[in-house]
Amino acid sequence: MARKKTYREKINEVQEKIHDITPEWEEKLGKGKILIPNAIDIERIINSTKKGELLTNDIIREVLAKEKNVQLTAAIPTGVYLKYIALAAEEERKFNKKNITPYWRVLRPDGTINIKFPISTEELIHLLENEGHKLEIGKGKKPPKVISFESKIKYN
Repeated sequence: MARKKTYREKINEVQEKIHDITPEWEEKLGKGKILIPNAIDIERIINSTKKGELLTNDIIREVLAKEKNVQLTAAIPTGVYLKYIALAAEEERKFNKKNITPYWRVLRPDGTINIKFPISTEELIHLLENEGHKLEIGKGKKPPKVISFESKIKYN
């Protein structure tokens, strides 16, 4: 039976692709090219943040689009690879690796934490508070939000 791949192995296998935006999608997305990013580039952007700096999924996509000179970066693969990066970091934390990717610094576009990450909401809050961020608890099912997150975005 084949050994199950680690998330680090999965990240390293992802290949970047650039496609033309098809005519049926041009009205919604515009003319040009769309990037299907590789996970390594997403991880590089996250690793470039310092303690106290934040990113959003949309900022990562904008940075990649500028770097690769394309119209836009695909949202769904970016989100999937972001989760792989988080899972790889947690695998590495179990092996006491010191410098894991600080994926908790990536927020949703509205400043809320990403509840799809592999650790609990309480752990995410703890990591962000340890970096100096203040959070407000969400009402109902809304996740917690970093207060004044816009001023802490790295690529503003």
